[in-house]
Amino acid sequence: MGDTADGASQELFALLYRELRQLAHARLQKNEPITLLDTTSLVHETYLRVARAGRMEIADRAQFLAYAAHVMRSIVVDFVRQRHAERRGGGQEHVALDTRAADSIRSPEEEILRVSDALDELAKVDERLVKVVEMRYFAGLTDEDVAAALGVNERTVRRDWQKARMILSLALQ
Repeated sequence: MGDTADGASQELFALLYRELRQLAHARLQKNEPITLLDTTSLVHETYLRVARAGRMEIADRAQFLAYAAHVMRSIVVDFVRQRHAERRGGGQEHVALDTRAADSIRSPEEEILRVSDALDELAKVDERLVKVVEMRYFAGLTDEDVAAALGVNERTVRRDWQKARMILSLALQ
């Protein structure tokens, strides 16, 4: 990424920093007790990943926020997966224990992973539904922002959101 792209990326983040913080805060508010991520860390990690991605063709604010929502989903899911690996000993030798009772209790972190896996499957069928879920569930964007980012009307976003929730609820049973 050249200096021009770096400058444009930095300028875009500076302009939207407050909104990105609000998105990150809304996202973490849902699962505050389960992660060690804070709002600032999530926004800064989002910036680093966007900067590493290189030059982006983003037409407007809504499209950028949609992309940021996707990146935030990735960060949260990666963080949860890393914590699960650490809890299970990472590369340590495993000792078999009877954990049936504990395994039957789902944590909020496991819910994030299950939703993410279900979204990966849904992407094979309908990519727009996945984008709606990412922007609503992972970033807390409004129907208006989602509609602007996807170039559809708010009614379509509401229908997509209902459809996605129904499909995901069936997938998560």
